[in-house]
Formats: sequence, C-alpha cells, structure tokens
Amino acid sequence: MASRLVYLDYNATTPLDVRVLQAITPYFTKSYGNAASNHAAGVVARAAVEKARGQVARLIRCRSDEIVFTSGATEANNLAIKGVAEALADQGRHIVTQITEHKAVLDPCKTLERRGWQISWLRPDSGGRISPEQVEQVLRPDTVLVSIMWANNEIGTIHPIGQIGRVCRQHRVLFHTDATQAVGKVPVDVAADQVDLLSLSAHKLYGPKGVGALYVRTGVPLAIQMDGGGHERGMRSGTLNVPGIVGLGAACELAAAEMLQEAPRLAALRDRLEDEIRRQLPGVTVNGSLEHRLPHCSNLSFAGVDGGALLSGFDDVCVSSGSACTSAIKAPSFVLRALGVPDDLALASVRYSLGRMTTQADIDRAVEKTVEIVRRLRGMA
Repeated sequence: MASRLVYLDYNATTPLDVRVLQAITPYFTKSYGNAASNHAAGVVARAAVEKARGQVARLIRCRSDEIVFTSGATEANNLAIKGVAEALADQGRHIVTQITEHKAVLDPCKTLERRGWQISWLRPDSGGRISPEQVEQVLRPDTVLVSIMWANNEIGTIHPIGQIGRVCRQHRVLFHTDATQAVGKVPVDVAADQVDLLSLSAHKLYGPKGVGALYVRTGVPLAIQMDGGGHERGMRSGTLNVPGIVGLGAACELAAAEMLQEAPRLAALRDRLEDEIRRQLPGVTVNGSLEHRLPHCSNLSFAGVDGGALLSGFDDVCVSSGSACTSAIKAPSFVLRALGVPDDLALASVRYSLGRMTTQADIDRAVEKTVEIVRRLRGMA
C-alpha cells in the first residue's frame, strides 16, 4: 500500500482550510452578485467584501479603508513599489531594498532600475538579517522608498521591521514590507512598526489562490498601475473577486484567533525535526538566524550529498529547495549564496515548512525519509 503523502511545503502554498471553503461557497452559487452593482445582489456582495476588508485590517492592525484588494502579493508588491516610485518621481528616484527579497520585489526594482531609478541593494548578515543601521547609512535626500520583507520565504529569517520602520519615519521615507510569509504566522502591527505599505497573499494562510491585499497608510501617494473602472478607491481597477476576498477575510479571522496557540506548536515540531535529523546525521547545517525566524520554517544543508539527487528522493514527503518561483532554476539558491553558503551546500539544501495540518507523525516520517536519503547518497558517493 502506498505511503500517505506528507506535506511540508507550506511556504509555497497552504491547503484551503475547510472553514474558509464553507465561507466562500455561497458566493459562487447563491450570492454571486458583482460588488460594484447597485441592485440587491450587488449590495450583498459589497457587504461581504467590506466585512472581509475589516477582517484583514484587524489582523494587521489598520483601518479597513486602508486595505486594497489585489490578485495576490505579486500584484501588491508591484503596486506598492512602482506606484510610490512613479508618484514621487519628482521628489527623488532612489529606492532601498535588499538582495534576498522575493522575486516579486526584486524584479519590480530591477524594472525601475532599467528605467532610470537608482536602487541600493543591501546585503544581509550571515543569518540573513538586514539591520536598521544598514538602511540608515544608505538613505539619501532623494530616497523615496525602502522595501524590506518581513520574513524570508526560504530560510524564515525575520527582519527587525519595527526598527527599520522607525528609521524610515524619522527620515520621512516611505517604508514597504512584503509580509507574505509573516501575516497569520507572527503578530503584525503596521501602526506600531511604522509601516506605510504592506503586501500579503491569501494562499499563504489557508485561503484561496489568486487573491491578496495591499495595506496603504492613509495619505501615501500611489500612481495607479491598472486602469479601468476606478475600483478600490481608484487604486486597483477590475471586478472584485468576491469569493476570493471572502476567503481571504475568513482566513485572516481564523489566523487572528489561532496564531498565538499555533506558533509554539509548530516551533516545537520544527525543533523536533531539526534535532532528530542532526542527531542521526553528521554534516547538517541550519541556514538562517536561529534567534529571529518564523516558527514553522527550517532550511537545512547536507554536506557530501548531490543536491539534485537529494530532492528527487523525497517521493512521499513534499519539501522544496527554496522558493517555488525559482524551483525550475537549476542553480544554487541566491538567498543561501547571499548568506555565504558554499555552492555545494546551497545546492544540497532542503526547506521544510510546516503548517496547520502538520502532525508529529508527519515530522517523524520526514526525519526518517531525510536520514534514509542522505545515508544512501553518502554511501554511493
């Protein structure tokens, strides 16, 4: 009989929580109105959208009218970065970011660079963190935006967002954070941490794919990136994905209620995974900060192992070598290389990301499978 599939790739995407599915279903079949319509069906849809807007806002501690719904974090990042750059182009064309961002931040910044903006690319320390001092050192009179992710998607390292936010506010520079991996996993408070723009995505916190949001602090100027109808207070035109938005709201409400209990459970399972693998195998390195990291994520490198053969051995255990958006690239992780990890170890790295449905039995199976593969490959070598 085939083994039960063990899913440990929650940083790539999460399963839809059945409670979220229950909240979404009526908006496909019964309450299917367009939220922009003024008739009765439209009013029902619009009310559902506004309820979800409030649910998202409560999770990140902002006003509901500061939430702009998008198709996901990639669109939200593009709207934030390009929107601020174009809106403030007459004030300056300098942006600060760092080299281990997700491609959804790196690529918009590279696009702006090709168009004449200057980008300061900060390099993290060996744990993957950017310090507020690094940010402050590169700020200039023409700096209009700093964009630093809340937590890294490959290694789980959490940046000192509150401290960076305070530096930006002191220098009157707008601060954006891609918080896709953090929202719903760790407490996020945009007001306390002086964040001006924040991106998030539903499918990273047990909601549906194809929907996300951008928090835009009141008064932040944005050049619109999508014309056609003036939806979302003119910031993002297009017919609203009502079922998706309802799902995002429900997922945020569940995360707000369960996050503080779930985080220590996942951290304990992650520690069990790391401790058991390292107890049974020599030559295992934990990548990223051990002190400042997400509770559910572990990135391990295995010395003396062929990276391609390592990943292909995980048949009934779903893990990854890094970001899903770069999974087709047969090269060492740019995140691990930025930390100074040698290419051979970067290629022989595995990201385990745990989630709401992960059990101790899943962890024990992942340990068993990892040890089996690594011992076999080292024996062959």
